[in-house]
Amino acid sequence: MPAELVGRFPSARAGVGAGAGERAGPAEKEEVVESKAAEEKGGCRSWLQRACPCCCRAPSESADTEADVPQTDGIAAGVDADAGRGELDGVKPPLPQIGDTELEEVLLQVRLVDLLKSHKGQNRTLHHTDQYHSDDLIIRRGETFQVAVDLSRPFNSATDKLHMELKTGPRPLVSKGTHIIIPLVEELTDDRWEARIVEQDGNRIKLSINSTPTAPIGRYHFTVATAGPEGMATAAQGPSNDIIMLFNPWCEDDSVYLDDEEERQEYVLNDTGRLYYGTEKQIGARTWNYGQFSEGVLSACLYILEKSDVLPRGRGDPVNVVRAISAMINSPDDRGVLEGNWSGDYADGTAPTAWSGSVDILKKYHDEGGMPVKYGQCWVFSGVTTTVLRCLGVPARNVTNFQSAHDTDVSLTIDIYFDENMEALNSLNSDSVWNFHVWNDCWMARPDLPPGMGGWQAVDSTPQETSHGTFRCGPASVTAVRNGQVYHKHDTPFVFAEVNSDKIYWQRNLDGTFSQIHSEKKAVGHFISTKAVGSNQRHDITHLYKHSEGSEEERIAVETASRYGTKPNLYSSAAAEDVRMEVTMEGEGPRIGGDAQLTIVLRNQSAVPRSTSLHSQVEVMYYTGVLKGTIKKDQLPIELAPNEVKTITWVLPYQNYQDQLVDQGALMLTLSGRVRETQQVLATQTCFRLRTPDISITPLGDAVVGKEMAAEISFTNPLPRPLKGVVFRVEGLGLQSIKEIPVGDVGSRSSVTLKERFVPSLAGVRKLVASMHCAQLTQVHGVVDITVQEN
Repeated sequence: MPAELVGRFPSARAGVGAGAGERAGPAEKEEVVESKAAEEKGGCRSWLQRACPCCCRAPSESADTEADVPQTDGIAAGVDADAGRGELDGVKPPLPQIGDTELEEVLLQVRLVDLLKSHKGQNRTLHHTDQYHSDDLIIRRGETFQVAVDLSRPFNSATDKLHMELKTGPRPLVSKGTHIIIPLVEELTDDRWEARIVEQDGNRIKLSINSTPTAPIGRYHFTVATAGPEGMATAAQGPSNDIIMLFNPWCEDDSVYLDDEEERQEYVLNDTGRLYYGTEKQIGARTWNYGQFSEGVLSACLYILEKSDVLPRGRGDPVNVVRAISAMINSPDDRGVLEGNWSGDYADGTAPTAWSGSVDILKKYHDEGGMPVKYGQCWVFSGVTTTVLRCLGVPARNVTNFQSAHDTDVSLTIDIYFDENMEALNSLNSDSVWNFHVWNDCWMARPDLPPGMGGWQAVDSTPQETSHGTFRCGPASVTAVRNGQVYHKHDTPFVFAEVNSDKIYWQRNLDGTFSQIHSEKKAVGHFISTKAVGSNQRHDITHLYKHSEGSEEERIAVETASRYGTKPNLYSSAAAEDVRMEVTMEGEGPRIGGDAQLTIVLRNQSAVPRSTSLHSQVEVMYYTGVLKGTIKKDQLPIELAPNEVKTITWVLPYQNYQDQLVDQGALMLTLSGRVRETQQVLATQTCFRLRTPDISITPLGDAVVGKEMAAEISFTNPLPRPLKGVVFRVEGLGLQSIKEIPVGDVGSRSSVTLKERFVPSLAGVRKLVASMHCAQLTQVHGVVDITVQEN
């Protein structure tokens, strides 16, 4: 504020809400009289209208309903709880003696908000959204993006205030995460909504804004609010600006993170694909245009999302979004995108075989206000689902299952019934096996399920059976399907039956009951196919959905699953389950850099011998629960004497995992087998981590406020190979700000010692924290308490 104006310009809170004539003191009456138009209206002077447009409006502009009153949040409101308090106390504050021009020089107002949304600009390129044909700013959560703001005068960080707001949904609320306040900070912090000024040129500032990796996706309205000195504020909103937030497979902290760039290019950015159909002996293929970047498709996908049953606050979880999309692609219960038709009569619509892509379907649905498009069958439902999921940022692919079972009674078997004369009882034969069926896989972590259930999830938009009253299916963990763990949500029993159910034949007895007379154990789930990454070749992924046909693991999965169906005793054995198995580890578990050892304990609780063959498999696992790949498989023959307790040492050599680990060094060991004498199934899964060594920190000297001290930081490389590009980070509140210390290479089994000097600034017990990072080793840290004395 110019020095000559100090004392002549009161706080914006003074007298807000009262008429100008009431506020004026004797010295101001002449000026008030000169403003007859404002006096007659009982309104504010023009300068105050601009200073506080939220509450000082001419009668002709006044809102008729509560819905018309603009929302005011925090500083954007232009007033605070003390506004007009002088009047309420009987004091009439003086009207400022300042002209419009002088006021505008003091007030900080937004002239223009530039979202920098050029298709080839930094935002769109960095966020991998430059291919979308849309004029909106399209970003992916968990990444920073930039905007520019033109102000009425240069921004002064010492006296001016500025923040941004994002709102989504019909009733944005801070408590629900749908109204986001973005403060201005000096340095950005991960996983927080924050902004910092990265460039200032006269009245124009450029802001870098940090978004969280869990933010709800969808369309947001973006505004900028400012406040100048003396508490003055303006409802400083620029022109209407929308930002579209998508899931981010490039962000490690996003649930849909996919760590392979070639797979991201295929499953997120590829806008064409291949669909497979026919029979298992005559597999056909056709090209499908997903067109997720085509003009109008993003708007259609957001329309579908907004029309679904998932509330804005729930759109940050891909499980919710995918489940909602599964329901919205079909039309029976929510007037979704496609109407299914298997009759052969398509005269009043388009035959399912005529479609070659998703774009026309989605644009037609959007343009016609949500009228279901006629007609679709499974591959059309699947192709449109791929388009919508990829458009919203969820990695997705089409999957075709040949000889696909349709289990209608949740028995987890395909049941065929005959009468006493072996005539088919068609009224009971509701289960079926399709020549082929097409659904989708989508990629995500599953923190709502036990570890190991993340990765590919099966989603089926074809309306076959209802799930919680709605035609939808999934997301069901493919890992759970493979292992017969059908008790995990969502709709895992149905998907399991599609790929691995047995076909059971039943004959009616004279008393009306049925007896099992025959079974086919290899009847369903053949040549499960998807397009290969980076080519048009067919990629067989049957092994992801089921163990090899006829293998011990596959039979165990089938029998495990059947226990949770409507016929749990189908494979039951009369023998007691008298063998117990558990996995234990010493202390805090194996350490990285050497062979990992676990202990398998088997207990024969019977008075007769027992024997089995244990299948063991260990897989690398992300900390989110997504499995990366198998690194070792074994088969262990076991002989147990009567009442024997046998202890077996299971070893994972260093060479098996040295180049395979991901962050956190997590692994999962799966054991399964069957007791030969009783057919009892043995199965267990154990998650464990290869522990990294801690950093040792030793304080040196007295810890006194304002007096320099030091700490010795040491670390020993546990690996039998060098660490490359080692960097230490040291920080401590009240001790020193964060500091990066490049160390370079650390040799095999070698130690490194640093001496860090700092000056404590706060008394009390303080924590000095150090961490180490390099490509070969992560999750290495150390901490020490330092008691700082007053000087």
